[in-house]
Amino acid sequence: MTKTIFSRIIDREVPAEILHEDDYCVAFRDVSPQAPVHVLLVPREPIPSIMAIDAAHAKIVGHMWTVVPKLAEQLGLDGGFRVVVNNGADGGQSVDHLHWHILGGRQMTWPPG
Repeated sequence: MTKTIFSRIIDREVPAEILHEDDYCVAFRDVSPQAPVHVLLVPREPIPSIMAIDAAHAKIVGHMWTVVPKLAEQLGLDGGFRVVVNNGADGGQSVDHLHWHILGGRQMTWPPG
């Protein structure tokens, strides 16, 4: 299996501005930000998508959700933020490695797109 760009960032083969890392996940700034603050939160385990999550991933996914508010606080997103998880080509997923987009620093519009 070919390593995703996110796996390569986790393994420090590709540089990134790492904001958080622990045994389960890594967060880093998006290189093509869609908001003033745009951070990606990815599991260390290369889970391909939402559709690949199963009971064995519950601890990882649950932990990642506990990291989101810590990152938001660290990033000064007191006024609010958005968390987006794309799934599949039609959902806008461009890397086959589960990831959360944490977006903030401006008013988010609805519908998103």
